[in-house]
Amino acid sequence: MATIRSSWVSLALYGAVAASFGILEPTFWALFAGLGAFGIAALTVAQHYQHRTVALLYLARPNRLAVLFAQVLTTVLVAEVFAFLTGLPVLLKGEHQPFNDTLTVVPVMAIFGAAMAAIVRRASWLLFGFAVWFVIVEGIIGKMEWQLPISAYLDAASGDAFSLEIFAVWAVAALGTAVLTLNRDLSGD
Repeated sequence: MATIRSSWVSLALYGAVAASFGILEPTFWALFAGLGAFGIAALTVAQHYQHRTVALLYLARPNRLAVLFAQVLTTVLVAEVFAFLTGLPVLLKGEHQPFNDTLTVVPVMAIFGAAMAAIVRRASWLLFGFAVWFVIVEGIIGKMEWQLPISAYLDAASGDAFSLEIFAVWAVAALGTAVLTLNRDLSGD
C-alpha cells in the first residue's frame, strides 16, 4: 500500500474532503471516516488480486490466514490514523464525543472492509457494490433504519453502543466468511 503513489494522493485528497466536512458537521465526518476506512481496507487487501501479485505473495508467505490477519491489522492501523487526522477539525471544534465514538467504530469498519475485499477480491466491484448497497438498500429501501452494516456503523459513530455490537457482528461474520473462503483457487484471479 505504501509503495503505490496514487494511493497516497487519493488518501490525501479524500482526507482533505473528510476534514472539510468535519468542519461543517461531525456526522458528515463520521460518514467520510467510515467510507475512508472501508476504501483503505478494500484497496489494501484487493490490490494483490488486482495487480496479479497474489500468487507471489502466497509463495513468499504460504500461510494465507497469517497474510489476511496482517492485512486486517494494517488496514485497522491506517484507517485509525486516517480517521484521527481527518477528525482534528471536529476535535478542535470541541466535539469530543462524536470524535471518540467515531474513532471507536472506524477499526470495525476497517475489519469489515478487509474481510469483504478478501471475499470479493476485486476492489472496483466491491466499491461499486458498496455504493449501490449504501444508496439503494440501506438508504432508499431501508431508510437508514435497519441495522444493516452502514446504518449500524453510523448509529455506532453517534454513540449507540447496541449498534456498535450489531456492526461488530457484521464484521465478525464477514471475517469468518473471508477465512472460510481464503483457500479458493487463484487461477481466476
